[in-house]
Formats: sequence, C-alpha cells, structure tokens
Amino acid sequence: MILRKITSEGLAQNSYFLSAGGEAAVVDPRRDIGAYLDLAMETGSRVKYIFETHRNEDYLVGSLDLADRTGAEILHGHQMDFAYGRKLYENDTFPVGSVELRVIETPGHTMEHIAIVVTDRRISPLPYAVFTGDALFAGDVGRTDFFGPEMRPVVSEMLYESITRKILTLGDQALVLPAHGAGSVCGAEISDHEISTVGYERLSNPLLQLSREKFVERKVREHHYLPPYFSTMERLNKEGAPRVHQLPELRAWTVPELRKDAGAIQVVDIRSPTSFAGGFVPGSLSIWKEGLPAFMGWFLNYQDPIVLVDDFNCDLPAVSRHFMRLGYDNLAGYLAGGFPAWFKSASPVEKIASWSVQELEQELSTTDIFLLDVRALEDVIEVGVIPGAHHIYIGELPGRVPEVPCDRQVVVFCDSGYKGSLGASILARNGYRTVANLLGGMTAWLKAGYKVGKPG
Repeated sequence: MILRKITSEGLAQNSYFLSAGGEAAVVDPRRDIGAYLDLAMETGSRVKYIFETHRNEDYLVGSLDLADRTGAEILHGHQMDFAYGRKLYENDTFPVGSVELRVIETPGHTMEHIAIVVTDRRISPLPYAVFTGDALFAGDVGRTDFFGPEMRPVVSEMLYESITRKILTLGDQALVLPAHGAGSVCGAEISDHEISTVGYERLSNPLLQLSREKFVERKVREHHYLPPYFSTMERLNKEGAPRVHQLPELRAWTVPELRKDAGAIQVVDIRSPTSFAGGFVPGSLSIWKEGLPAFMGWFLNYQDPIVLVDDFNCDLPAVSRHFMRLGYDNLAGYLAGGFPAWFKSASPVEKIASWSVQELEQELSTTDIFLLDVRALEDVIEVGVIPGAHHIYIGELPGRVPEVPCDRQVVVFCDSGYKGSLGASILARNGYRTVANLLGGMTAWLKAGYKVGKPG
C-alpha cells in the first residue's frame, strides 16, 4: 500500500492518494489535479474511487475533472443532494487492491460528513488509518457554526458523538488523516503535527478531554470568521465546479490598457507591504503573495477581471494556482513589466505612510491618532492591544469603513504589518489620505517594550 498526502499551501488543505494492487483512491482532491495523475503514473495505478468527506467550503474540489481524466467514481455522504456522484451510507465498503475502505457517517461539521476507515487485511484486521475530513484534526475538531446559532448545540453534540463513538473506537493504532492542517480556517487551534493517531488525539487533544456537556459548551462559545467566498465554494462544490484542465493563460496587460480599464477591473498588488507603501497603482488592493489564499476570498468578486501587479512577475503560475483553487476563473493577467513599468510611464502613483513603532509611540502623545487594529479577535484577546486602539477584523473592514474617521491620522496595525498594509489599501481605495501602516505591528510593539492594554 502506498499512501501520500498532498497539501495545498496557504489553505492548509490536505488531500490523499492511496494505492494498492494497481488500483487507487483519492480523498478530497483539490481543483488542480496534476499531482494525483502524476502519482497514478508513478505507482502504475488506476484511480478507481474519489471520496469527498463533505461539501467543502474553503476551496473547490477537483472531483469532476479527475473523474473525467481517470474514469473514477465520485462518492460522498447521502445527507446532501449533490448534483453528481453516488451517495454513501454507513459501512459501505470499497476494495482498493488488498485494502478495504469503509465508510462511517460522522455528521457535525456538516450533515453529510463521512470518514473513511482504511484496513489492510493482508496485514491485520485492525484499522490502519482513518480519513477524518473536518471532523477531527491534530489537536482540534471541526467548526460547528455553519447552521446558525440556534443549531450549534445540536450539531456540536453530533460532532462529539461522531468522534467519540465512531472515530475513537477504531483503536489507538489508527493514523488520523484530516483534511486540514495548522493555519486552516476550518479549525480554531489545529496543531502543526504532520502525523497523528487516534491514541495520541485521545490523550492530548484538548477538546477530547472534555465531557459531552463541556465539549458542546466550548463549541457553542467558539468564535470563527466566515469569509464571504465560502458560500460560492459551497454552492459550486454541491453543483459541480466548472472543469478546468490546466492553469489559466495569464495575459500581459500594458500600462495604457490598465489605465483605460481601471474602473472595471480588480487590481491586486502582490508585493510586500514595504514595496507597496513606496508607491502603488491607484485603487490597488495590497495582498502579499503568501497571503492570497487566506485573504483574497474576503475582498475579490467573481465577476470583474483581476489583474496582478508585482515588481518582477516572478512565479506567476504558482500564484495563479491560488486563484484557481478558490474558483477565481476571472484572473485575467498581470501588469507587463511590473510596477516599474507603471512609474516609468509617468502614470499617477499613490502612497501610504509606513511608521515604525518608535514613531507611533512618540506621535501618540502629540497627534490625534485613530489606531485601527485589524487582527483576529483571538489574537487581540490573547496578546492585548496598543492602548486606545479600535478593533475591526481585516475581513470585516470593507463593510465597516464608515466607523473609521476620515479627518484624523489613521494608523493601521496587525501582527506584523502585512494585514496592516491590506487594511491601509482598503482605506486608501475609500478616499482616506492620512493613513499609515505600522511596520512590525504588535510583534514589534511588544519587542520594543511599550505598554500593552486589555481589549475593551
């Protein structure tokens, strides 16, 4: 048996390829399916089954494309009416060579959620592993907020039952193979463990140390953000994502073209915050390359063309994968020659200020400053705040811009300055002219030894 994990960077999404005896199964495939086709060729295997543990909400699955290319059957839980594939039920069993894959129904994160138990009966009748989807992670469990506050106690108890009565009964020896790792928005405190087991999670996972009542209480109180793109992912993953057989062809946009179409396109500047602050195309949104998977879904629509601005247009195919995985088929291209081409053409350039923590500390005593904290709420609570700061999470800022005064100096800060640059670009797009990004953010403020307050 060969078992491989394929991780999508930025999304912390895990999919899996399992092969034995010339046959293979793929679990929760991402939209760009090349890795699975390569593994099938490498192992000399025919992909026979494609399992979806649930209707994913944070990325597009590649099941239809993969089925087209391999002839594999798509399988998912029966509690949702998918527009494609076959419904699965408790204890449905599928052979992959000498390996047995058995379905267990594990509702809670979503109603149709399933897990798949792996047993290599040539070796042992004991389960070797379990693909847990978004039910059980390393150090955490799935979120239960998708059905509204009135349903959270109900679905949280369902998740508790699914984990304790289904997954934990498989035996301590079974590997836990979740759909997400550390950094995913689908859990609160997922550990950065590459490998875990049922036994390890039973003993160390904080949620599994709680009674049923305390588990439900904890899940009901838990805070999660809900990016707007989730609804698009949910719909497309239920109906079937549009098929794409290759990365999009990105067109080089000239400076005159970008200027001509500026009002009808979405310009995303993928440079670092320091580069962005030095000058940018008016109206640009500042999302650094590594931050694209986590934040583009909060701010970009699926209709207007998206054009990227970089300095040297390096590694754009890798960047385009991030857009593809979230369904942004409207990624239209990039600025030819990068931002240098823009300023060399004498096109208008906007700037935002970059402040050090020393500058901020000095100015606080003499200048009327509106401090805008765009960190996640859990970081605000855990770390504390710069005294006097107002908190608006970065993802919610576009809808709450009127809460930020436009007649005062605004200083935006986050953990280290990256989301601060994004926040400053949002304000600049809305006409704010006295905006600064705090370089180093809360990390530098703490390092400097300055005063920290409690959130209001």
